[in-house]
Amino acid sequence: MAPFKFKLQQVLEYRTQLEDQAKLVMAEVQRKYEKQVQRVDGLRESFAENQALMSSTSDPAQAWIIRNFLQGVRQDISTAEHRLLTLAQELHSARQDLTEKSQEKKLLEKLKENQAKRHAHEEKTKEQQQLDETATLRFKAQAF
Repeated sequence: MAPFKFKLQQVLEYRTQLEDQAKLVMAEVQRKYEKQVQRVDGLRESFAENQALMSSTSDPAQAWIIRNFLQGVRQDISTAEHRLLTLAQELHSARQDLTEKSQEKKLLEKLKENQAKRHAHEEKTKEQQQLDETATLRFKAQAF
């Protein structure tokens, strides 16, 4: 029985590499996104703490300092949320790219599987024909 050789094996390997690269990109963007979420949450906590501190202070100078600080934190939150939105879009794009690469690879894997089944069936058929032919040649009809 001749071994099965998939003619598009190099293409399959290339697509596997592309899928692996897309997985790495997706993981990196996911890590950045989660880090940015933590940053936004930290800034919001800081804003809430300082806002509570400002409402409890009676010193006008300290209230002015805290108000200016809160204004800066608001700007930081706005910038961080914008960055978070950008990362969310990158994450969505990376997820779509990974899905596309996976589908392309699975398509070739399915083709390889189908060709391997067809090859095995053809080889089995050839072997059966050879056995039948051998049996026919060896069989001698008995004379009556």
